Amino acid sequence: MSNQDFDIALTYHEETKHTYDSVYRSHHFLDWDNQPRPYKIYTGLDPLPLPHTLPTTHAPMLHALTQTIGTLASAALPTLAEIAYLLYYAAGVTRRRIYPGHGEVFFRAAACTGALYHIDLYLAVADLPDLAAGVYHFDPIDFALRPLRRGDYRRVLVEASADDQDLNEAPMIVIAADTFWRNIWKYRARAYRHSFWDSGTILANLLVAATGLGRPVRLITGFVDSALNALIDVDPACEAALCLAGIGSGALAPASAPPVQALQLEVVPLSAQESDYPAVRIMHQASMLEHPREVEAWRQGTPPLGLPPATQTVFSLNLEEDAATDGLEAVIRRRGSSRQFAHGDITLPELSNVLIRSTQDIPADFATPPGLLLNDMYLLVHAVTGLPPGAYVYHPREETLELLQKNDYRHEAAMLALGQELAADASVNVYFLCDLMLVLEHYGNRGYRIAQLEAGLLAGRMYLAAYAQGLGATGLTFFDDDVIETFSPHAAEKSVMFLLALGHSVSRR
Repeated sequence: MSNQDFDIALTYHEETKHTYDSVYRSHHFLDWDNQPRPYKIYTGLDPLPLPHTLPTTHAPMLHALTQTIGTLASAALPTLAEIAYLLYYAAGVTRRRIYPGHGEVFFRAAACTGALYHIDLYLAVADLPDLAAGVYHFDPIDFALRPLRRGDYRRVLVEASADDQDLNEAPMIVIAADTFWRNIWKYRARAYRHSFWDSGTILANLLVAATGLGRPVRLITGFVDSALNALIDVDPACEAALCLAGIGSGALAPASAPPVQALQLEVVPLSAQESDYPAVRIMHQASMLEHPREVEAWRQGTPPLGLPPATQTVFSLNLEEDAATDGLEAVIRRRGSSRQFAHGDITLPELSNVLIRSTQDIPADFATPPGLLLNDMYLLVHAVTGLPPGAYVYHPREETLELLQKNDYRHEAAMLALGQELAADASVNVYFLCDLMLVLEHYGNRGYRIAQLEAGLLAGRMYLAAYAQGLGATGLTFFDDDVIETFSPHAAEKSVMFLLALGHSVSRR
């Protein structure tokens, strides 16, 4: 099985599309008695509590989404309080609520499909002033770190990344990993798409939190999978590393690392039994990279990207620089997924802030040229002052919206979102579409990971931009082929990665 055999990714994507038969004639049901626990419990590791008193940056969220953090970088090593800040605003518990019959639910800082929270964060750190070098697991429920390994293991991650130089200087490296069963329980084989949607929203939060602290970040999606999985001591058939984030600079990794030995740590079972969906394992294994040389070759160049020039009516977008916006800490703490939208207008400046600020350059090893992305954004606009209702495509380099078809699409939007009225009641629906064949030809099966991850990260930024302006947002699922048909012929031959609805949330007690 090879990363270049991208028929595997095409097959996986095709077989996990939502169709009327797959949704309405499915016999799948949720076995609530077997629902997996949405967090990991190590039975033999003592917690290292993180400080609850966190820094406050007062950084406005909209500015944090667009600021170049490399110019703000602090040369000082991060403190434990800063690490706690980054982990809390990326994946910490922001609200706790008790639901009859389901017990206490812990809501997190970033959006997650089904609130199943299947992404765990690990970190490898240098020797810091108030934290010893080691590999740690972040426990969001106890708000603590649990040490897996003692010593500086950053060299393992640097070598796995084919010696990425930014990662080589990062005193703190975060590893996002997915425990597949937590999401498969509800979403079955389609859950592998969610692996990257939900790690993407966490990374969006992590990027703005690092901006608030003035810490540069480098996202790494190309690495030797076996090296990362061994370091955090997971079985990749059950849990696997998805992405790295190097945070900070000026702390060179040592020339060598201690040996990585199997730990065989005991973990409390997630549920009484687990069901196997081979499509997830096959897709993940087929997108693995096996040697640093393969990583280096994979990272070369970027695919030809870019939408064709607009040929129809164009509307210009402009940032509202003086828009009132809360600080990033307040925005993340109150962010949630809207459960009901008011049938009202948002303004064109508000939509401009969402689109322009969320599509700024991503500091990643798959970085595309400025103004170009793997995903194109298509919109169904229902209620935006200054825009006629209709179907649009966003041109990020020109910061314009091209009107493809003028029409009232509220009914169609609900049908595309599996009949969910949320999509009809929203002001705008944003669909992330990519030329999947082009991405796979360039990146192999690994390209499927990054196309989904980019969509999740961009959607995560849109969540934050919306909530910064007092709006709401929610991610929705969709009938894949019907979305493409709605935006064709412009979107012909593309594939849907994600759907985000935006509008004014209806307050609920």
